[in-house]
Amino acid sequence: MSLGEIWAILRRRWYFMVPFTLLSLLGGSYLYVTVPVSYQSQSSVALLDSSAVARLAPTFGNPISNAGGSLIVTADVLIRTLESNDAAKELRGRGVTDPYTAGFAPASDSPLLMLGVTGTDRAKVLRETNTLTTFAGEQLSALQAAAKVPPAYFVQTAPVVLPQTPVAKSKSRYQDIAAVVILGVVSAFLLSILMEGVAVVRRRRPAKSAEPRARRPRGPGRLGAGALGRRVDATAILTVYLVLALFIPSNLALPALGGVGTPANVFALLGLLWYLATWLGGRILPAPGTRLVRVALCVLGAAVLAAYVADALRESSHQEVLGADRGLIGFLVWVSLVVLTSAGVQERGRLDVLMRRLVVLGSVVAAIGFYDFFAATNIADSIHIPGLQTSVAQVSVMDRGAFTRPRATTAQPLEFAGMLAILLPFAIQQALDPVRRHLHAARRWGPVVLMAGALPLSVSRTSIIGLLLVALVMVPRWKPARRWAAIGVMTASVAVFKVLVPGLIGTITGLFASFLSNSDSSTQARTVKYSAIVPYLKEHPLFGRGFGTFTPDLYFFTDNQYMLSLAEMGVLGLVALLTLFVTGIHQGGAVRRLARTESDRELGQAFFASSVVAMVSSATFDSLSFPMFAGMFFLVLGAGASYLGFIRREAAAAAVPVPPAPAESQQPQLVESR
Repeated sequence: MSLGEIWAILRRRWYFMVPFTLLSLLGGSYLYVTVPVSYQSQSSVALLDSSAVARLAPTFGNPISNAGGSLIVTADVLIRTLESNDAAKELRGRGVTDPYTAGFAPASDSPLLMLGVTGTDRAKVLRETNTLTTFAGEQLSALQAAAKVPPAYFVQTAPVVLPQTPVAKSKSRYQDIAAVVILGVVSAFLLSILMEGVAVVRRRRPAKSAEPRARRPRGPGRLGAGALGRRVDATAILTVYLVLALFIPSNLALPALGGVGTPANVFALLGLLWYLATWLGGRILPAPGTRLVRVALCVLGAAVLAAYVADALRESSHQEVLGADRGLIGFLVWVSLVVLTSAGVQERGRLDVLMRRLVVLGSVVAAIGFYDFFAATNIADSIHIPGLQTSVAQVSVMDRGAFTRPRATTAQPLEFAGMLAILLPFAIQQALDPVRRHLHAARRWGPVVLMAGALPLSVSRTSIIGLLLVALVMVPRWKPARRWAAIGVMTASVAVFKVLVPGLIGTITGLFASFLSNSDSSTQARTVKYSAIVPYLKEHPLFGRGFGTFTPDLYFFTDNQYMLSLAEMGVLGLVALLTLFVTGIHQGGAVRRLARTESDRELGQAFFASSVVAMVSSATFDSLSFPMFAGMFFLVLGAGASYLGFIRREAAAAAVPVPPAPAESQQPQLVESR
């Protein structure tokens, strides 16, 4: 369905669009007038060890230089005490009636606490913040006195940042207004399309019994012949999504929507509306044989909704409620990508075009990573787009050893490595495809060289594990000549890196050596987080705390997607996540098994390898929290289902016997009579 046809439907169903749009605008205006502006004031408090234990020579009696270690536990106990019901009651008695928060300061490994109060009265908020800051010190002293700690060994609180002048926090207000307006417009849109589909079905029923009649040609002015009149398909929509997702830094988003309001995500949601309009209008049917991936996504959807209800039933903070809402929006983006690729692509040629574009655009991101590595910078920091704001804290250039870790337009070097690792199998498959042998070698093997070469530059274990998994899954399936050639190329690549980038191979091997000996600081930090997350799992083991609520600013980084899913969605969420990965692996194996050509078998092996890489790498970082990795994973997951549907239909068509043509010998022959 073209944009012109959708516009024509909306004009015909104006009695839905106009009232609903006006009501949504009136509702948004009412919220803007009635909802007061909230103000927030914050203060920072550090825990200082007592002078009795801070007399070592290097500290020169400075107690703050000894902060750390066990004081992290002390700070955690103090935070839990401040968030308890008893503390809230006592603070209400002291006049703190507005919502307050207490937690670790963002991106801080020291016992530095951030206290904040949010309310609608600016002067009152400032007074309450002062009261909360003083109360925190009193509670710490009371805890130590109850534990019979000698006063000489008391841990003290020291305000590092005094209560700040309250600042207006209008983001949540605009989010509510945007939600009302979007809900009204989308409801009108869907009702209009639904009624159009019902009208089409009613017109078709009497037409079946009537005699066929000549169809009246459309007038030249009924549908525009310009851009609105062009036919739009799922491949075109997904191509625009790929451009927005890969070339706009993922930290830039619309202010009213928060972290999920990236241009790529917003466009993906519009693509989902386009598919619903086309489907309800009777212009498209889901591609047959592609239902499995959507069933697996429904399992994940059940886990997300159950976690959302669990978050609503417990006493969650305002930040957690917003996180749960953002989680639902993010899940709808994943649904859009899977539905558009699996059910929306109706021609195999268009799906091939989409996968080629995915590889080409991914290789451009890899080339940007090369620039970042050798220039020791990050090109994404210089990209500023009017109307978009940074939704997360600015990520500085990350170093490891003597090397700058590139991230191109991604949010983190681990996302850069993981995203390229799941795209590399398709670059290899397209380079070996016999259909593309007429192309120059640089066009076929350029993406492979860029992606495979950029992975070690990220100086991470995730990138090397991804490379090894791709090799272990794909190379053994090749013929001996190609297999030995690939082994030779990989061996020569190691030598090339040792010459061109001295010290890189040694740094990478050192990472694995420190990991195996458990002497790596990052590995130890992750082990500590695994034990720290256990209490949260025990509180909500089945449905979790809420999808999207376990954010680093409220809790901590898990660096493990499986642990994060357990915390946010419980056991049900972990099962749903594993179901997704197993579905992707099954689709790749099924394509390989049912394929009739060697090219299709290698394509199935590429999907198999990509899913294995996604499943294993998700244990090394919280993969689905990064929009670019998650978007590429779900797009590839849906593409695997679409290819499996095409392969199944081709196999079914080949299995249907063709009736033999009548032979000439079976026809009666005339014989001359004498």
